[in-house]
Amino acid sequence: MEHAGTDPLRARPGRVLVTGAGGQLGTALVAAFPDAVGLTRAQWDVREPPPLVEAPKLVLHAAAWTDVDGAEADPQGAAAVNVGGTQHAALLGAPLVYYSSDYVFDGHKREPYVESDGPNPLSAYGRTKLHGEAAAGERSWIVRSSWLFGATGKNFLRTMLSLGAERDEVAVVDDQRGSPTYVGHLAEATRAIVGLAFGTYHVAAEGDCTWADFAEAIFEEAGLRCRVRRISTEELGRPAPRPAYSVVRSELAETPRLPHWRDGLTECLRRLGAGGRARA
Repeated sequence: MEHAGTDPLRARPGRVLVTGAGGQLGTALVAAFPDAVGLTRAQWDVREPPPLVEAPKLVLHAAAWTDVDGAEADPQGAAAVNVGGTQHAALLGAPLVYYSSDYVFDGHKREPYVESDGPNPLSAYGRTKLHGEAAAGERSWIVRSSWLFGATGKNFLRTMLSLGAERDEVAVVDDQRGSPTYVGHLAEATRAIVGLAFGTYHVAAEGDCTWADFAEAIFEEAGLRCRVRRISTEELGRPAPRPAYSVVRSELAETPRLPHWRDGLTECLRRLGAGGRARA
């Protein structure tokens, strides 16, 4: 990966560009696309127009505002990244993969959301992700996924590993259901996605669970003796509303299918050095 202060696309045009390369998904994409040029936020803050002249052949747009509660407090800030940042990425003039979210749905459905279901986001974050889909333009693949986690960055798995190593019990929400998706699997699936027609694709791990189920699985796999106390979303009292059910599945035969979320968990913990107790 290039260091800040260089102009990698001017030096090497015609390459794949990964925005947000310092984040968990961006890191996985750079690993899945070895010849890609990865730009971290320090190298390109996508709230600003692209500082690059030579157009890449493909943009994997992983830069995003992912703080759901923070977006509720600062919707304009979230929109500047998720909508304005996507518009700026589209200015590069290359086909673009935009990573969207299950939070574009309201969660009122009790069976998996498919591509033809109409979005109805509950939160400011969900609205910015939905508006970002439109900002990606016509030459784009919209990839909606769910509950991303990985070996790097800030995510639920790493938070649970840290808390589980310090505490005997953690309180975790048990009335939200989704499909925890390992970013390594999503990044590999992107290689197949870009061979398909432009459009919207739902790409998430097989299986589904609640956050409490996920936490228990993390502790079990990591060998942590921490109990999970199951609580409601109301008890947690977060500022931003979340969909109670946000499992996404594809109704399109050509969409790549990901492994089960338990397989993603096992692989992620292995990368973190788990064979008993994992390191956060």
